Amino acid sequence: MLRQVVDRNTRALALLRIAIGILFLIFGEYKVFGTAFTLGGGFQYWINRFLQEGAYPFMVPVLRGFVLPHATALAFLVAYGELAIGISLVSGAMVRVASGFGTTYMLSLLFSANYPGPHAPFWQYFGASLEHLVLAICFVALMIGDSAAAWSVTQMLRHETKAVAKTVPVRD
Repeated sequence: MLRQVVDRNTRALALLRIAIGILFLIFGEYKVFGTAFTLGGGFQYWINRFLQEGAYPFMVPVLRGFVLPHATALAFLVAYGELAIGISLVSGAMVRVASGFGTTYMLSLLFSANYPGPHAPFWQYFGASLEHLVLAICFVALMIGDSAAAWSVTQMLRHETKAVAKTVPVRD
């Protein structure tokens, strides 16, 4: 009975991992294989929009003083980073590492875009951050759980290694 629950939870976590991976593949793919985001000012547009609509006060100098002056390089980092996270999650390879970067990325977006204002009640901070906070929480769950144990390249390689080990004769 416990084994069935563990298997069901492992598969549910793997499904979450793959679904998030597909989203990141979609977002990364258009940025990597197109030029609007990286070379056409798309990244700068979003950073300026974050600044106009309300970034957390501690992020404003970072966005103005570091991100905008290095916008093209950071746009490529974001594009290839999203694609790498997507590939990692879909394949099940290096899931914890990719999830760590995904958590950092989501928190960066959250603090760059979702400031409800200095006089907002505490609960509004969570309401304003749902679009990024939910994915950050999912990434944390993927770091904690063993989501690569099901439906992953890592799992296939483990099974292949075990199968080869069983068929190789041992010499004395």
